[in-house]
Amino acid sequence: MKVIKAKTAGFCFGVKRAVDTVYEQVGTCEGPIYTLGPIIHNEEVVKDMENRGVTVLRNEEELNSLAGGTVIIRSHGVEKRIYDILEEKRIRIVDATCPFVKKIHNIVQKESREGKHIVIIGNPEHPEVEGIRGWAGDHVTVIQSVDDAENFIPGEKEKLCIVSQTTFNYNKFKDLVEIIKKKSYDVSVLNTICNATKERQTEAESIAKSVDAMIVIGDKHSSNTQKLFEICRTACNNTYYIQTLDDLDLNQLGSVETVGITAGASTPNNIIEEVQNNVGIIF
Repeated sequence: MKVIKAKTAGFCFGVKRAVDTVYEQVGTCEGPIYTLGPIIHNEEVVKDMENRGVTVLRNEEELNSLAGGTVIIRSHGVEKRIYDILEEKRIRIVDATCPFVKKIHNIVQKESREGKHIVIIGNPEHPEVEGIRGWAGDHVTVIQSVDDAENFIPGEKEKLCIVSQTTFNYNKFKDLVEIIKKKSYDVSVLNTICNATKERQTEAESIAKSVDAMIVIGDKHSSNTQKLFEICRTACNNTYYIQTLDDLDLNQLGSVETVGITAGASTPNNIIEEVQNNVGIIF
């Protein structure tokens, strides 16, 4: 039987950079180390960091209680006011925000200062979107669905600037942009979906269309993995979403001839390899 692993599966540039940053600090930094929220959406990685002494701050109340130490900004980025809080408390900041996310922060801050209404296409509850929103000024709207786009009513003659969460589905982004563009006379669209995300989604869909079963590996809280699963499930009915090998019932794959494997941007290679090696055992 044939097992096809996506070449784009696993850590993207921004995630690898953030994870490496934490481990570098663990090896060189004196005093307590904190991350504001999990550095990436992967429980296995976060557990390993906690075992090495890194503390995850789960909310702003915990952040406000700090008296010192180092706070690492995770790959998703944070609102501007978080930087202000840390600087006021004189807490050392190590910024591991993905450069592609940081670019969006700069864009929305600039466009907002020029008087534009910022429209963020993405999940309003995702930390990346929350962070972008915190740089976008007072006139900002987050749109996630067709209903959101259709119900959005900008001010008369209001100029719009549209950006996207880096991991948003590209085809959905295009559809929502078309709806929004009909609502204003002046709309600038900046496709800020990460190229790595588009490549990962395109490859996953291609593999899913060619196999009997598809395995998508990633944390249950990972937005980009959830989108990969949606794409693969549309292309292949037998698609399984797992976090680790323990979540996979190998018996379900016993009768298939070809299996595809992909993984979200926060999935370590060792987890991907473990799944691939054990799936291969039954063939």
